[in-house]
Amino acid sequence: MAAMRAWQRMLSGRRLDLIDPSPLDIEIADIALGLSRVARWNGQTAGSAAFSVAQHCLLVEDLIGRLSPRAPVAWRLAALLHDAPEYVIGDLISPFKAAVGLDYKEFEARLTRAIHMRFGLPPALPASVRDLVKRADRAATYFEAVRIAGFGGAEAARIFGRPRWIKAVAVRPWPPDEARDRFLARFRVLSAALPAREAQPIESRGPGRGRLF
Repeated sequence: MAAMRAWQRMLSGRRLDLIDPSPLDIEIADIALGLSRVARWNGQTAGSAAFSVAQHCLLVEDLIGRLSPRAPVAWRLAALLHDAPEYVIGDLISPFKAAVGLDYKEFEARLTRAIHMRFGLPPALPASVRDLVKRADRAATYFEAVRIAGFGGAEAARIFGRPRWIKAVAVRPWPPDEARDRFLARFRVLSAALPAREAQPIESRGPGRGRLF
């Protein structure tokens, strides 16, 4: 029996191997497009458009700035990309992730490492940075839950935790094209501001399977 296909063709022309992802096959335009079309909360949100993962990532990155105004640009970029693997695997809700188990987590971790290497970030973030991003992520999730996902305040606080360091965040879903464009624009700002010693993205080599040498 022929081996099952384990790669996905991207609109950029890239062919991303999902089992062994190469940083050379990752393009920010593919990430922005994919995330802008992946719905948070399985699409169960108020509004005429879905609340996309791209918009969620922008919200988390903004909250990092409020939570830790002196956070280095690299960590702001890491926050923007914290859910980037979902451009390939989609936004699986937490109960499903728990059911899938550790194999899923390792699969997601491999994609994250490749994405970080592609854009000049360390493959693994320091624990303190992971904790900071998680704190902002949970705050974003709380406000999404009560603003657009139908949760009551007490229920959302019990499940996600109520952030005490910020009172309110506006959450209004954007159309996919707007989410994509804003995500790309913010990525470009942060990438341009990376210190030279940190900004070491792996150069693209044209469509097709990339290899590191």
